[in-house]
Amino acid sequence: MFWVLLLLLACAAAGAACASLCLAAVRTAGDHATGTHDLTLYEAAFLSGGPARVADLTLVSMARQRRLVLAHTGWATVVDPRGRDEMERSVIGAIGPEGQSPLAPVRAAAAAAEAVRALADRLVRAGLAVPAGAGTTVAAGVRRVRLAALAVVALGATALLLPGEPGPARPLIACWFALPLVLALSCLALARIEAYPYSPWASPAGQRLLAALPRQSGDRADDRAYLTAVAVHGIRAVGEPELRAAFGRSGPARRG
Repeated sequence: MFWVLLLLLACAAAGAACASLCLAAVRTAGDHATGTHDLTLYEAAFLSGGPARVADLTLVSMARQRRLVLAHTGWATVVDPRGRDEMERSVIGAIGPEGQSPLAPVRAAAAAAEAVRALADRLVRAGLAVPAGAGTTVAAGVRRVRLAALAVVALGATALLLPGEPGPARPLIACWFALPLVLALSCLALARIEAYPYSPWASPAGQRLLAALPRQSGDRADDRAYLTAVAVHGIRAVGEPELRAAFGRSGPARRG
């Protein structure tokens, strides 16, 4: 009857993972934005891609205004040392007093800057962003339930392959292991219906605001549209080959 122990493990894994997902869903569903809120470009960038996206948006914006040169070799050079806001001053400070630096450490430092943390705090207080903390989001809960479902399948297969179990008992064993598997798959289906897409940054209210943003093509002639596309879609929305090459050489920014 060793299979009973395996069944208990499977039930515990599926139950704990599903409970965690439900708690995360309730927690994010409780977040609500009060009043109306027009997203700034920085806010849209954070809700779409987190601190790294804010850093990339700032760099692209400054480069398009010719206040920063991003070379295809992966280096950043300051042209105008006067930042127009805290984000830009964070980028200039990350480049350093010499006015030139490889882009990769600049992206990482700008993503971790106090200005980005303050932006995140404001969005959390407004009910638009998910509070920081690994494992607290619906996305993390979904990953745990998926792992639990795989664990149930593995434990069930092990139980069925155990030597010494009578043949007629194997269909019954399979039915017992089907119960925690059905629980896990049902939770995944409900999460897909109720909470998809699973954003690690935006709360349901934040996702609704992102969805309401005008669908912009990112045309160079419309700077706001272009930067909105970069904020929502990231570097893949950058049209200039040299800019894309600069980010390609620097590698991804560190996630905050």
